[in-house]
Amino acid sequence: MTMNGMENMKPFLEYLRKFGNITEEEFEKCLVPVIKIRRFGKREYLTKAGEVENYFNFILKGLIRKYYKKNSHEISTQISMEGHLILCQESFYSRAPSEYFIETIESSVILSIHYDDLENVYRQSKKMEHLGRMIVTYAMIIKDRWQMQMIKMTPRERFLNFVMKNPELMQRVPQKYLASFLNIKPETFSRFKHLLRNHARTNSKMGEAEMQRVRARSEHPA
Repeated sequence: MTMNGMENMKPFLEYLRKFGNITEEEFEKCLVPVIKIRRFGKREYLTKAGEVENYFNFILKGLIRKYYKKNSHEISTQISMEGHLILCQESFYSRAPSEYFIETIESSVILSIHYDDLENVYRQSKKMEHLGRMIVTYAMIIKDRWQMQMIKMTPRERFLNFVMKNPELMQRVPQKYLASFLNIKPETFSRFKHLLRNHARTNSKMGEAEMQRVRARSEHPA
């Protein structure tokens, strides 16, 4: 492994270290041999509905969304940038065809591990298997929290919460994808965005009491 190659993979190592103590040597021995770096242009598919998801993906560079089709509408369920995972989880673990599309929004570089290779890693290392279980558990918790926010928050609260936590995505992601992801009608999303601009122009604090309430609900959704 060259120094440059290891540097490219370092964001993934740092991500894994959020879930357990893994040394650089363990990373190089267990995971580097099975890692594949894949590059995609803008509006290219990683996975299409009807295909089995074969790769566990970590975004090194770029912006990617996951969505499903309902009649003629595309319903976004995930929008992720550098430093995050994206895959059709149910398909990956069940080996059944996916109901989702995963498509790049920007040209992207992905660190991927094939399902068969990951299973071999788990068989060879209990530590890596435990690490994998911790990551899956974390993903399930995040998904449950998001679903609860979608139920309990008003569209305005969902919008403000997203703005607070994801200012960069507000700049990089097309509005129609964000509106779908937040389950807000496009015209309502445009109105919220317009109000946000007006608040910024007048140096308002955007209704600090409301922002505090949204922040509290997002941190304690139950």
